[in-house]
Formats: sequence, C-alpha cells, structure tokens
Amino acid sequence: MKPSVPANIFPKWFNGLRVALAGSAVLGGAYVVTLFAYGASPVTLNVGFAPEQPVPFSHALHAGELALDCRYCHTTVEQAARAAIPPTETCMNCHQRIRTQSDALAPVVASFASGDPVHWKRVHDQPDYVYFDHSAHVTRGVGCVTCHGRIDTMERVRQEEPLSMGWCLDCHRDPAPNLRPPEFATSMDWQPDRPAREYGEELARARGIRPSTDCSTCHR
Repeated sequence: MKPSVPANIFPKWFNGLRVALAGSAVLGGAYVVTLFAYGASPVTLNVGFAPEQPVPFSHALHAGELALDCRYCHTTVEQAARAAIPPTETCMNCHQRIRTQSDALAPVVASFASGDPVHWKRVHDQPDYVYFDHSAHVTRGVGCVTCHGRIDTMERVRQEEPLSMGWCLDCHRDPAPNLRPPEFATSMDWQPDRPAREYGEELARARGIRPSTDCSTCHR
C-alpha cells in the first residue's frame, strides 16, 4: 500500500508569500521602467536648468558686453579638473570701485566683510561617479561654448547640453567638429576659416588627439 501524500506540501503562510513575491515582481518591473524613462528624460539631464542665484550675476554683461575672459573668474580651468567658482575677492577687485551702492551686490559686499562665501548654485553638475577634467579638454582645444553654449549671451546661466554619457561619447568618437586652437578655447564667437570638420581633423592629426572611449576614462 502506497503512503498517502499530503494535499498541501507547503504551510498556509506560503500562500501569502506567493502573493507578495508576485507583487514584488510587478513593482520591480515598473520601477526599472520608470528608472530608465526618468533617467533619459530632459528633466534628469537638466537641459534648460537655470537656477536663480543669490546674486543676479549677468554673464551677458561681464563675458559679453565687457568681454571679460572666462579665465579671469574661472582661474583653474586650464590647470585642474574643476573650473573653480570665483571667490568674493575676485568680484570685489572691480566692485570696490564700481556700483558700490548697488542693492543687487549687497550679498557680495556682505560676504567680503564677513569672510563667508556667497553660496552660488551649481548649474552644470556631473554625478559623483563621473570624472571630468576641464584642463584636459581646454588645453586640447575644446571650446567652452561646446559644452556650455553661448554663455556671453546669458543673463542667467542655463544648461545648454545634456552632458549625458552618450553625448560625451559622441564627441570622444568624433571630436573634430568641436576642436579649435587652444588659445581660442574661451572665445565665444570663434569660427574656423574653413569647414569645422576639416579644420578639426587637421588639428587632431597635428596634435595626436584621439580621445579614449574606455570606461575607466570617466568612471574611476
């Protein structure tokens, strides 16, 4: 005589576990879809992001009308990975004598008196797992305008490009259209005297510019 087999092999509480596992699978799938959809959206990539700053600094006035070189304020852009946010002392080099009573400049004057920095809001911000070196790009002839757009026309700085991995890789695979003589890297209106690709390919050959697309280049 064969031994009887119990009708239910698993305990009753397992029924609830099955429901929980099924629900988790559905929610997990929705989470993955949402993550990828949101991760590729303009909101995440911040195109057009233009936060209000504690001081209404106009790049259109300073970099455009007054033609201040980017490197006057962003002093480390040719030597370091970060472009450097100018300290209050840089602003006061001019504003101890110019528009000293301006209400708009009150936070700068207060910062200079107290020694506390102005808390500027970052516009272009890569994730912590991305390494980007400004000096490596500027000294090879990638102009500021390539990544930042026409800063010299902006009253309030905004993000013009997605700065996504795909966007960066497109340039690393084909840098020629974005190359110029390094001495003109900070010139907003520089134009080559022949088609940009032809000019850039010539520069790339002459300078041995072959950007890496290896993961470790940007993810260290």
